[in-house]
Amino acid sequence: MGNFIFLANSILLGVGLAMDAFSVSIANAIAEPKMRRFKMYCIAGVYAFFQFAMPMAGWICVRTIVEFFSGIQKYLPVISLLLLAWIGGKMIFESAGKKEEKVDVKNLTPGVLFVQGIATSIDALSVGFAIEDETFLRAIFSSMIIAAVTFVICMSGLFIGKKAGEKFSFHAELVGGIILVGIGIEIFVRGFILGL
Repeated sequence: MGNFIFLANSILLGVGLAMDAFSVSIANAIAEPKMRRFKMYCIAGVYAFFQFAMPMAGWICVRTIVEFFSGIQKYLPVISLLLLAWIGGKMIFESAGKKEEKVDVKNLTPGVLFVQGIATSIDALSVGFAIEDETFLRAIFSSMIIAAVTFVICMSGLFIGKKAGEKFSFHAELVGGIILVGIGIEIFVRGFILGL
């Protein structure tokens, strides 16, 4: 029974944590509706990796440098907002300078994807507190479940975004940028409210 609860909790944590990455996946695919399948796997894989790494980093912090981690935890929503607002704002700015007849959606570079991965998973550091009583192996297993759930959810977001991106056509990058900024604001507001 205990293992079933552990598994269920890990899956639910994965679903909850993946929502930001899911939304960003949709935004990325809207901005690039002709995205190849390999690139979709890479994007979902990067988000899954960070959703694995952040809870483990939090678990390690709780067991080693808990006072430092507690000090920076309140700034995590601000960091996410700044990162996503920067990426989204750049997309909006670049889309404004494009002519309709020359639609050339900017490719998602590895650097931008890396920043998105951090921004969408930074709140998963707090999961280290939730799994602090677990052994190292169980913490890894929980983080792997969270990563697997994130991968599946992000792939579905990418497919949804591709379909929507085909309809948005010329305005795809603008819409994607607005969504990213909106997600950053939502993370900030949610973190501020929960921090009260």
